[in-house]
Amino acid sequence: MGRVRVRQHVNPLSQKFQEPVAIPNWSEIYPHVQHPLHLDIGCGRGRFLWEIAQQRLDWNFLGLEIRKPLVIEANEWRDRHNLNNLHYLFCNANISLKNILSSLPENTLHYVSIQFPDPWFKNRHQKRRVVQDDLVDTLSQFIISGGQIFLQSDVEEVALQMRNLFDLHSSFSRSSDWLEENPLPVQTEREIATYAKGEPVYRVLFERL
Repeated sequence: MGRVRVRQHVNPLSQKFQEPVAIPNWSEIYPHVQHPLHLDIGCGRGRFLWEIAQQRLDWNFLGLEIRKPLVIEANEWRDRHNLNNLHYLFCNANISLKNILSSLPENTLHYVSIQFPDPWFKNRHQKRRVVQDDLVDTLSQFIISGGQIFLQSDVEEVALQMRNLFDLHSSFSRSSDWLEENPLPVQTEREIATYAKGEPVYRVLFERL
């Protein structure tokens, strides 16, 4: 099956994306629902999670994506490869994240990645960016003490904005301005393409105090 063609960007403030997502029964999704969870916000086609889920079978992986056709495609791809520690959910993270995390077993959220989010360059559009104050605060409520938040972008302005929002929250700390290396064992498609063009990637890792 070929790739589904969808719009690269959608407006998360559109009315059709304001409805909270229906929460699945996680025990029916993950055979080992108490395993540590890696949450990837804005997972796109989900290939990054699909790769890493095969390497870490003692973890569960959840990808959130606002473009529904990509979620359908990703879950079909997962099913064809019989991965039961991986799930993709169609939602607007800025609307549904708190409901999703509160429905999961306590103390299972160990790692969050937000990688190459839509930059929304115009000032009037920056309220459409996924990393906002409320999202940072929600993550602080549910990630375990010592849990990590990994952020990366090929747009320095976007990376700085994300870093600054986490810096301003008293629950998170970071050890360095930027990371030279990706701490994860798998690169996203965007990361690979950025390096192929000889362009930099700006990345940072936060820890929940």
